[in-house]
Amino acid sequence: MAGMSKKPAQVTENETAARVAEKGARPRKSALKAPSGEVVLLSGGNPQIAKGYGDAPVQAYIAAMPGWKSDVGRRLDAIIERTVPGVRKAVKWNSPFYGVEDQDQGWFLSFHCMTKYVKVAFFRGASLLPVPPGASKQKDVRYLDIHEGELNEAQFAAWAKQASQLPGEKM
Repeated sequence: MAGMSKKPAQVTENETAARVAEKGARPRKSALKAPSGEVVLLSGGNPQIAKGYGDAPVQAYIAAMPGWKSDVGRRLDAIIERTVPGVRKAVKWNSPFYGVEDQDQGWFLSFHCMTKYVKVAFFRGASLLPVPPGASKQKDVRYLDIHEGELNEAQFAAWAKQASQLPGEKM
């Protein structure tokens, strides 16, 4: 066995292209669906929704939120729309994001499904009054964990309004 090279054989571009063609084209992971056609839920029940801008991807995310969390998502979305006229929306990293169009200030909040609650992230939450209860490793970010039946709509609306008036997070 002396003198045998342990290097793998070189593969040409044409051979690589042929192998890829044999396997067939793979669909993009935009919104993965289970064989039943339902949206795939990631850990904690967070829906896997394609990145997109505007109301449609946010509404798809909210519709795919499991159980009571979908109602919380609809309520959060309605409160934000009512409190922040002209709010812009997107789904990024499998979470709805909300921002202000004015002067391209960036994003002011997002939410995400966890196993037992919905986690709202205020990107400049340390500047809100009163400060939302959940601490973060990032000094400006604060969290609000909403468990079933525990949404304080008036407080959330006050935080959403304040957050929308602060410089947003560019993402």
